[in-house]
Order: sequence, then structure tokens, then C-alpha cells
Amino acid sequence: MAAATATAAAKEVDKKMELMKEIRAHEVAIGELNNLPPSRAAYQKTCNIFFRKNIKSAVTSEQKQLDMAKARLQKLDQA
Repeated sequence: MAAATATAAAKEVDKKMELMKEIRAHEVAIGELNNLPPSRAAYQKTCNIFFRKNIKSAVTSEQKQLDMAKARLQKLDQA
């Protein structure tokens, strides 16, 4: 019984760590995109294909993914 709860707790900690890494990666990506000049284009991966986008839409997309990851982390913290 104790081993099962320890395993469940370890899985929850692993999920939290992965989400924190994902959040950090999105924050870094947003920072990098903000440092590019507006005239440059960025390539964003969707599934297995890279699409060329302007900086503003790439930042918006990364921000949306960051918000979703933060919401998932908050759900894990509440559970």
C-alpha cells in the first residue's frame, strides 16, 4: 500500500517537473522571439512541418502554449 502511494507521488512530481521544464522552454522561446527584429521571419513547428510566420504571431502562439502549460501545472497543484 505504501509503495503504491510512493509511486503515485513520484509520478506526480515527475509530471510537475516536466511541466516546469515546458514552461521554462516557452518563456525562453518568447524571450528569443522578442529579441528578433520585426522584419525577420520565424519558423514554427506544427506537427512535423515547419511554417514560416511573422514574429508577432509566433510570440502569440508561444504565449498561448505557455498559458495552457501554466493552467495544467496549477491543476496539478490543486489536486
